[in-house]
Amino acid sequence: MTSSSGAPVPSGPESAVKGTPDVIVYTDPRSPAAEAYRTLRTNVRALIRPAGGAPLRQILMTSAGADEGKSEAIACLGIAFAQAGMRVVIVDADLRRPAQHLRFNLPNGDGLSNLFSGATPRTPTLQPTAVPNLHVLTSGTEPESPADILASSDLDRIMDHAGRDADLVLIDCPPICAVADASVLSTRVDGVIVVVGAGVVKRDLARHARAQLDAVRANVIGLVVTNAPYNERTFASYYEESPGRSAS
Repeated sequence: MTSSSGAPVPSGPESAVKGTPDVIVYTDPRSPAAEAYRTLRTNVRALIRPAGGAPLRQILMTSAGADEGKSEAIACLGIAFAQAGMRVVIVDADLRRPAQHLRFNLPNGDGLSNLFSGATPRTPTLQPTAVPNLHVLTSGTEPESPADILASSDLDRIMDHAGRDADLVLIDCPPICAVADASVLSTRVDGVIVVVGAGVVKRDLARHARAQLDAVRANVIGLVVTNAPYNERTFASYYEESPGRSAS
């Protein structure tokens, strides 16, 4: 995949700061968290490419409430898929508290919201990143009415155009219980993944979020738990094994 100018995507961390991810899958690829995202990639791939069924290409990722790690999870999962050879586009449709431009060190002066500033919506321009196969459509400047943009009939065309050369489009959006944006978007994508922060979200809020998605008949394909504890000793002992020894 090339950038909008036709230039090749930078190939690694030695490229300029612009477009370089600041998330653990990229900065610490041997960490337990990075390995967890690669496991998540395997599980999600099985869901979006069902045997005998049509592949799911547009996946919305949301959460019940704020600060559950959804934007970090989207960035990490997108990188993991791109590193496995899939062409990935991340769309930041969280027009209220955007984060993907920060995760990837990208300018945000011209993004999704700006495509609707004229009489006729413009064609989206995807920004390349330092990860081959991964592009980002940032949120753009904060609009007066995010809900109107996300409910626009032109949004489907823009999303289709953004992902026309991609194998997978991951869409970041606001939490379900905060505003109506996630419920609106969930009916316009192929599938929804809900991110739940361990120890962050209360059970009643999580149930309310699921009820809202069920009410609009969203295709919820999975649940991701972030910040869950792990057994550091087990992980460390595996990687500390000598090359000539097998792990017990």
